[in-house]
Amino acid sequence: MTARPTQSETTSNYRLMGLEASPYTMKVDAYLKYKGLPYEWVIRNLKNEKLFQTHAKVQLIPLLFFPSGETMQDSTLIIERLEREEDGPSIHPDDKALWFLSCLFEEFGDEWCNKLMFFQRWFYETDAKATGKRLARDRLQGQWWGALARPLVAHLVVRRMVPRLVYSGGNETNIPQLKQSFIDLCAMLDQHFLARPYLLGGRPCFGDFGLWCNLYEAWTDPTAKAYIEANSPALTAYIKRMLSPSADGEFETLDTLTPTLRPILQQEMATRFLPWMEANHQAFHAGEAETRLTMNGELFKQKTFKYQARTLDELRRKFSTVAEHAPLTGLLRDTGCLGFMQAKENA
Repeated sequence: MTARPTQSETTSNYRLMGLEASPYTMKVDAYLKYKGLPYEWVIRNLKNEKLFQTHAKVQLIPLLFFPSGETMQDSTLIIERLEREEDGPSIHPDDKALWFLSCLFEEFGDEWCNKLMFFQRWFYETDAKATGKRLARDRLQGQWWGALARPLVAHLVVRRMVPRLVYSGGNETNIPQLKQSFIDLCAMLDQHFLARPYLLGGRPCFGDFGLWCNLYEAWTDPTAKAYIEANSPALTAYIKRMLSPSADGEFETLDTLTPTLRPILQQEMATRFLPWMEANHQAFHAGEAETRLTMNGELFKQKTFKYQARTLDELRRKFSTVAEHAPLTGLLRDTGCLGFMQAKENA
């Protein structure tokens, strides 16, 4: 666990409420560090629950308190807003092709890598118990009776979270596909990070924060951590580096990045992530409660979500602003991603 700033150490009124076991809390945490924005880390525990319920619009973390007293909860929107309003090193490359790839990886990290982390965290008994203990510890922090209650609370956390596998697609039909995706992605990212410290070169981009947060959470769980450290040393170093990211160089060019990004675009984006996003989009607009598609020749099924339907629309909107960029369009076409960037008629 990394050291956190406290209220007495900060001159800012930013406060980040969440948990270290929450990928999206850690995503905002890493961003605030990178931008050099002083803030207070506030654990969402029983003592702070009233504060959370007073300001939260949905039962999700993180909850960021702005100096104005305003609050936000969507990590992507939080980072996009802070990037507009605050000084510090930019997470957006000037090159429009790299800017869009950064946005694409941010979405991929948030919506696909979360599945790869979540199913392992709650499907395997060892991991579920370990995370249950972590969450119980944080939830009961500051309670004099906390040590006595931790075993029971940890058990109840596991009982509550395991059924939520359905929301991440972690069912028996999908798990073989998700396991292989995790293995493939770790191998490809390891090759990519052999040559550079961050996704697009010498400094973090928007996509780093979305990609990293779920990989970090996987790395904090016993099963995934053992696999990553045994098989992907460059990825392991990246995961640790992103805990306190810094601008150590410049963004690269599309040409220098393409050799190791191309396999990820082709094998993970175009074969798994984007087909699921498109199928979910179609199912949502057709009013279907379940999304079903064929992925790598096998059935993939999951609950249909409104949020991801909207984020695909936003990703397509962003692409429309750079659609005339020939090298980018060529790369997306060659890897099979381009068709998913163009809106289709909904059923």
